[in-house]
Amino acid sequence: MPSAEIITIGTEILLGEIVDTNARYIARRLRDVGVDLYRKTTVGDNVQRIAQVIQQALERCEIVITTGGLGPTVDDPTREAVARAMGVEVEFHPELWDQIQARFRRFGRFPTENNKQQAFIPQGAIAIENPVGTAPAFIVERGQQSVISLPGVPREMEYLLDNAVLPYLRRRYHLTGTIKARVLHTAGVGESQIDDLIADLERLSNPTVGLAAHSGQVDVRITAKADSEAIADQMIANVEAELRKRLGKMIYGVDQETLEETALSNLFNHNWRLVVIEYNLGGAVINRLSQAAQRLGEPTAKAFDCGEVITDLSAAQELPSRVATLRQKRGVEIGLGIAVFPAPDRQEVHLALITPDREQLIARPYGGPPEYASRWAAHHALDLLRQL
Repeated sequence: MPSAEIITIGTEILLGEIVDTNARYIARRLRDVGVDLYRKTTVGDNVQRIAQVIQQALERCEIVITTGGLGPTVDDPTREAVARAMGVEVEFHPELWDQIQARFRRFGRFPTENNKQQAFIPQGAIAIENPVGTAPAFIVERGQQSVISLPGVPREMEYLLDNAVLPYLRRRYHLTGTIKARVLHTAGVGESQIDDLIADLERLSNPTVGLAAHSGQVDVRITAKADSEAIADQMIANVEAELRKRLGKMIYGVDQETLEETALSNLFNHNWRLVVIEYNLGGAVINRLSQAAQRLGEPTAKAFDCGEVITDLSAAQELPSRVATLRQKRGVEIGLGIAVFPAPDRQEVHLALITPDREQLIARPYGGPPEYASRWAAHHALDLLRQL
């Protein structure tokens, strides 16, 4: 099974001015066709540094995919950098220039002279026509290795990857397998506790099991390599069954499922409606529930009646009465209040939950970074709702 590295090119990415979504898309598509990805690198718009990164990647893998730097401006250096890394010059391709001009004519425009440099690619490269943009892509082969350069515009990159590059990789490297992943989401328990329960499964080689901790949530990822999706699915299912046996109700969802969606679905299944009061969370819980209601649509969305952000709470003991008042006013079954109070060395999180048969006031200290306190509190509040 071949291995690959991704190189995203652009000083604006390196400096954090824009978010690199291309690498994530490429990584997932490589996973789908069974290509191992071991590294992702970002480098600025500098010919020498780009060439050096490409050469270093070629010492480790068979496939190098670059994105960005194929535009017409002076700070689009990828063509020259790839040529330098491969020890060749760039050369003009008249057919690419014809394609670029035709693309401009379809929009009633004329290319400027600098657009002509987009028709230059490394000597011996395989040109890839770009029907959705003006920047042609290309592939340079060396022995069993391939350097593939794609535009940085996400729409163009995705189209060329799916319609040209992946078919090429399947043919060249005889790809028949796949790599599939499934993520189980847990709440209400820490990473070390999860690890203690499943440590032996984390030592598996295929499928592999790994943990990713977030504020108030731990994800358990299962990844399988196999000759077919059906085999990979079965491998994942076997491990997932064991994980569910050990973790039980700690697991609230899989893959794209969210805690707020699970919470709303649970309320709907009980035929309950919910009101929420927040203090000092910036609308964290209310916003997540509102967005979940929009995604789920009717009738599940009706489980969330309303939310209220308050700014005049002087003590945690006032929270239950404020929740009870709003609950009675709206005539709903469930009332939830969440408040965060700063303390000298930590944050104090208070949760007030009123249901048809009980009233709870829960206090939980949070000693992590203050800016994450609202997210941590929101996770715990939503976890209360999904376990009702």
